Amino acid sequence: QVQLVESGGGLVQAGGSLRLSCAHSPYTFSVNFIGWYRQAPGKERELVVELSRGARTIYKDSVKGRFTMSRDNVKDLLYLEMNMLRPEDTAVYYCKAQAYNPDVRGFSEYWGQGTQVTVSS
Repeated sequence: QVQLVESGGGLVQAGGSLRLSCAHSPYTFSVNFIGWYRQAPGKERELVVELSRGARTIYKDSVKGRFTMSRDNVKDLLYLEMNMLRPEDTAVYYCKAQAYNPDVRGFSEYWGQGTQVTVSS
């Protein structure tokens, strides 16, 4: 099983910045990061940014121009750089990855435990 660990969340004032990181546990097969998602209290989990099957990066409209997803291939980390944060960005942020799972002889998706981002007004 792949374990994902997010870090970098915290409390920031509106207009501030944070950088989230996502790391995965050692795994026999390649782990492919898919993207970042978030869930605000009382709301469903939603897409923030993801790498589509066509290798296009898709951002939620409200974060375009403010958030940037990137990957460090040497360290095998996924990042989410968040600038000009707004109170409505407050949520638990999760990263998602995919990897071959021999138990099901196919690919499985994995989620981290999330990191809290709180933006004060």
